[in-house]
Amino acid sequence: MLSIFRRLMKNADGATAIEYTLIAALVAVAAIAAMKLVGGQLSNTLSNVAASF
Repeated sequence: MLSIFRRLMKNADGATAIEYTLIAALVAVAAIAAMKLVGGQLSNTLSNVAASF
């Protein structure tokens, strides 16, 4: 596994692949955080709507 990582670091394409992987990971973390925030607010809103009937 370490040899694969070293080979990727020596190759410019490998460095680009690692950069894209890091960007994708950051986007995923941001999306999860946003979904948790919106999900909690949506749950509260739906509870309020259900309670009004």
